[in-house]
Amino acid sequence: MTVHLEVAEGIGTLRLDRPPMNALDIATQDRLKELAEEATRRDDVRAVVIYGGEKVFAAGADIKEMQAMDHAAMIQRARGLQDSFTAVARIPKPVVAAVTGYALGGGCELALCADFRIAGENAKLGQPEILLGLIPGAGGTQRLSRLVGPSKAKDLIFTGRQVKADEALALGLVDRVVPAAEVYEQAHAWAARLAKGPAIALRAAKEAIDTGLETDIETGLAVERNWFAGLFATEDRERGMRSFVEEGPGKAKFL
Repeated sequence: MTVHLEVAEGIGTLRLDRPPMNALDIATQDRLKELAEEATRRDDVRAVVIYGGEKVFAAGADIKEMQAMDHAAMIQRARGLQDSFTAVARIPKPVVAAVTGYALGGGCELALCADFRIAGENAKLGQPEILLGLIPGAGGTQRLSRLVGPSKAKDLIFTGRQVKADEALALGLVDRVVPAAEVYEQAHAWAARLAKGPAIALRAAKEAIDTGLETDIETGLAVERNWFAGLFATEDRERGMRSFVEEGPGKAKFL
């Protein structure tokens, strides 16, 4: 298998394992979708880390496989490609990408599906599809522009240039830069902190934010309002408020 789901102490690690560069061929895309949906279903997974290993996150699609496809074949495949990444973006739990080395093309698009991105100092990110006479096809034109703004996204997509970790941080493409050897450790720590939080409230927060980015503010406010009121029916809300009153802020335990 080219993708593995390893679960321990509430953290599910989606590990890409297709050496040497974790090229995202069709089989890998389909396996990624399958495991993202499994992570969504499993109650013992409370947060997710996406990781490609110590040397590379994912260098992009399998170009040799794509070269053999014609227009008709890609019409049949394009939805499956997007669906595999969307399955990651829709995991209703906190998701962090631990990015080392190259995250290009589909690799960058996969990182964009996370809620938070921690990059190693050796990371290089980009959307180089234009250099192949293509555009990003796994969500890059949409998620990148929503993350960094349209003009910065157009610069990266129009030129196909790669950016190093420090520029990616300045652009807002990644959220934290750390020594390469510490990427997984710090991503795991981020996930572990949230894995101890109120699962339903975290799901509500993620859905409200993501829905709001995709629609008008009135619809977004309605989603927020409904989730906010609905959370008053949860045990976590009772526990959190009781702890606040009796012990002060930040003391509640939700597991």
